[in-house]
Amino acid sequence: MCTAVTYKTKDFYFGRNLDLEYSYNERVTITPRNYPISFCKEGKLNNHFAIIGMSYIQDNYPLYYDATNEKGLSMAGLNFSDNADYKDFDNKKINISPYEFILYILSKYSNVNEVKNVLKDINLVSIPFSDKLPLAPLHWIIADKTNTITVESVEDGIKIYDNKVGVLTNNPPFDYHINNLNNYLHLSAKEPDNTFCKNINLSPSSRGMGAVGLPGDYSSVSRFIKASFVKLNSKSSDDEQESVNQFFHILSSVEMPRGCVETKNGKDDITVYSSCCNCDRGIYYYKTYGSSSIIGVDMYKENLLSSQLISYPLLQSNFLMQN
Repeated sequence: MCTAVTYKTKDFYFGRNLDLEYSYNERVTITPRNYPISFCKEGKLNNHFAIIGMSYIQDNYPLYYDATNEKGLSMAGLNFSDNADYKDFDNKKINISPYEFILYILSKYSNVNEVKNVLKDINLVSIPFSDKLPLAPLHWIIADKTNTITVESVEDGIKIYDNKVGVLTNNPPFDYHINNLNNYLHLSAKEPDNTFCKNINLSPSSRGMGAVGLPGDYSSVSRFIKASFVKLNSKSSDDEQESVNQFFHILSSVEMPRGCVETKNGKDDITVYSSCCNCDRGIYYYKTYGSSSIIGVDMYKENLLSSQLISYPLLQSNFLMQN
């Protein structure tokens, strides 16, 4: 269960909520330009674009959940269970495993149009990272400051959708979510007019009634509608702090508090972290479930010519008393 969104003021922002019942001890990870990237079927890439994002590092290999490269291209993988379908090896295609898909795209491409062109040649092959790390069923949101797409590998092949909303959640497939927006076209941030009956004096009894009917549950269908409504009605200045704060407010509208979503095995699904990357400046901000403080990591303050991964553990707690 996750939600990803895009947002634009003067700069372009990209991020997500990671909603899970467990953590892999994620770290903010910078992959410098000279870190050698090995792909399971496509050889090694010794020089590439620098990347910053959230990953689980296994055997010195960054398994990215969401990330942005130095050109501002961004990508995130979200759970897509029961629909994701990965293929056998195809020697006529570029064979990329889902675990390395983000790393492959962001290391090589500058914008969404380039990604669209190469996707027709990509085969998302069913090869796990290891026996202990099976493949996760995912679909992906890929964005730059002018375009956003959703990519889904399903039974009949790779589907590419133009994502004009700039939001992605989970099941069902993306085309359902877009069609479902039609059921909420009456929602508004403004006070509603009396269209019920002109002969009866009816008026709003409180503020916010233009959005009566906006879903508030934690299902992926409802989160897509709510995140889209909040994002598309959000306002902020071009100021960096105000833009980043507004981005996190969008994500907080669909975050999961502990105890509200219980999994089949009795675990609590929570928002493990929320992220917001300024894709123009290479600054990755995050909050964790245990801390509402916004923490930033600036890619350009690191040695991007290094051949070694750079990573920072997440700060999990922050309480400040003023007296």
